[in-house]
Amino acid sequence: MARLNANLGYRLSANAETRFYVNANTWNGELPGEVTKAQALKSPKEANPYWVFLDQQRNIDSVRVANKTTLRIDGTTVEFGAFTHQRYVDHPIYEYLDYDVSDYGGFVRATDDRMIGGFRNRLIVGANVLNGTFDYKQFVNNAGKKGALTTSLDWESENYSAYVENSFSVTPNVALIAGTQFMHVVREQRDRIGANSGSNDYDLWSPKVGILWDVDPGWQVFANISRSAEVPTFDANAFNIKAQTATTYEIGTRGSRPDFRWDVSLYRAEIDDELQCLTVVFSPFFTAPCVIQNADKTVHQGVEAGFGLAFLKSTFDIEDRVWLNVVYTYNDFFFDNDVLWGNNQLPGVAPHNFRAELLYNHPSGFYAGPNVEWMADAFYADNANTLKVDPYALLGFRLGYDQSKGWSGYVEGRNLLDERYIATTITTGNADPSMELFNPGTGRAVYGGVQYRW
Repeated sequence: MARLNANLGYRLSANAETRFYVNANTWNGELPGEVTKAQALKSPKEANPYWVFLDQQRNIDSVRVANKTTLRIDGTTVEFGAFTHQRYVDHPIYEYLDYDVSDYGGFVRATDDRMIGGFRNRLIVGANVLNGTFDYKQFVNNAGKKGALTTSLDWESENYSAYVENSFSVTPNVALIAGTQFMHVVREQRDRIGANSGSNDYDLWSPKVGILWDVDPGWQVFANISRSAEVPTFDANAFNIKAQTATTYEIGTRGSRPDFRWDVSLYRAEIDDELQCLTVVFSPFFTAPCVIQNADKTVHQGVEAGFGLAFLKSTFDIEDRVWLNVVYTYNDFFFDNDVLWGNNQLPGVAPHNFRAELLYNHPSGFYAGPNVEWMADAFYADNANTLKVDPYALLGFRLGYDQSKGWSGYVEGRNLLDERYIATTITTGNADPSMELFNPGTGRAVYGGVQYRW
């Protein structure tokens, strides 16, 4: 893999500046493929033999060029810009995929922050354009070589959105927030060798309301209700797929004290027509790419929590600290009285995830400490809830030296006990133990890096 990131900015005046960005990437990777649950746990280093026979790969060359310009005029900040992103993908899998993607677009955003009648008011308005073309071809995969052409498609995508949001402070510490976004989306497919042409248009509104309470300068409490929408990509494989929409309720708090910090939120999203990517297994030697389907009604609810506590101080230096950092997520995702799946759990998502770290921090920039990653409960690989991914816990350790200028570096050991576990799974409707759905997790590994700042 090779990557280049560069940017160049110029200050036109005290209230105007512009910056150009260039990102270029070359990425070449062999794909080991999913395996059965037993194979993933018994022989995690072995690739799927059929994937090896087909020499399955993902090779991407891409270049992105963008500009952003900022103007400040009497309390109003205006930002606008444009971009283009060109990609070529050489991707032999079950068939040999070969395609060129050209994305382009722009944005404009204005933020006005001023006092109105003695009350602070912050207004944001903006618009985005993201369009693209997709020259897509598939060939028979003859052991990693292109065979006969099987699919030739021309895809065009148009995405236009406009939004407005206003935050009005009814008191110095409490702000009421309201806004909405409108999206107009077009998906068009022209089949150059067959009869599978068609198009879909989507017009979607996403309003929201909320409240933000600054209890003190280091403590916030918030609550909001929002609508959201997601349209299917061309991977949806059909033009009768609906857009996914949701209403989300959220309440939470975040803040910090000298030796304690926290960020906790509770949420519930009631979703209509959730986009599910379900894999079809035709035989032990052939797994088709996933097919996008709409579930009827689903619910995503849970907790996202993180906190840090300095419980040992001034051990070797008056300013040093030992921090306990913990991140926890609870995911309760399920079908809501589905005709086929009832109230089953949605597949592919673990209910409980913990990450904890004890980290010694010295004011010189030195840090060191162990960490634990724990998936505390099993989850399912299928809508029918018949095949589970087992819990696991991983032990790690990292140490390093970090400073704002000069040399910094780190060394990190992960999965030090060489635990065998399943990291991810693709999902299906009804699974059985013979299906190749699973990706084993990485074994014992050591990473390191250095950087220089000036």
